[in-house]
Amino acid sequence: MKNECIPILGVRVSTVNMDLALSQFETFLDNRGNAYICVAPAHSIMECVNDPDLYPVFNGADMVTPDGMAVVWLLQLRGHRQVRRVYGPDLLQATCAYGLERGWRHYFYGGAPGVAERLAEKLQEQFPGLQIAGTCSPPFGRPSAEEERALLDQVNSSEADIVWVGMSSPKQEVWMNAHLGQVHAPVMVGVGAAFDFLSGCKKQAPRWMQRSGLEWLFRLLSEPRRLWPRYRHYPRFVWLALREHIALKFAQNKENVSYTRLLR
Repeated sequence: MKNECIPILGVRVSTVNMDLALSQFETFLDNRGNAYICVAPAHSIMECVNDPDLYPVFNGADMVTPDGMAVVWLLQLRGHRQVRRVYGPDLLQATCAYGLERGWRHYFYGGAPGVAERLAEKLQEQFPGLQIAGTCSPPFGRPSAEEERALLDQVNSSEADIVWVGMSSPKQEVWMNAHLGQVHAPVMVGVGAAFDFLSGCKKQAPRWMQRSGLEWLFRLLSEPRRLWPRYRHYPRFVWLALREHIALKFAQNKENVSYTRLLR
């Protein structure tokens, strides 16, 4: 069951906040089907704009959360005032807390060697009683068919309810889309840098920067060489998104005028 989505530059983003996202998790787990969830900051949307082959990957997800403040503001501008940021690291922590009494089992797939294990330890310290089904740091690069089968067997034998995927975007989204149905867990969630942040391997932006939409600047200053290719597209995102918003408003006003004339 998919929730209401609004397209932003062709990517259908769910009009959710954290409470609605957690409720959707519960629905997925109750149904025991196969679902995957993407978190979408502006750079993920621009990845789709720059590579249209990625649209089916993101739009095939069962929920695409507004991970960046720019995405939240756009959805609110379109009248969805209930929308709040559902940021990957926050979603991971909130789901761990929400699932404690429900007995949800978590698997952490991704990150550099040792990161997933450290993340699991940190989360168990934060949430005593948290059920960790397993961890895995897959080899960098494309695994062989034999390695891929072994990794999937490892994930599936854990009997996890939720598989958290911590790879870079769009690698994690492509992986979830390609393995939908092969991974037996009811839910897969791509949360990218959440593994590094919550394990303590990398520093997060202060909350005031996160709330004001400046987290990208903090991260760019922290890792300029790696992240410049991603964030250099942000000015174009602002231009394209505002142009789309104005065009939609114009079309809506034109339609309203036509309807008013029809009533006369």
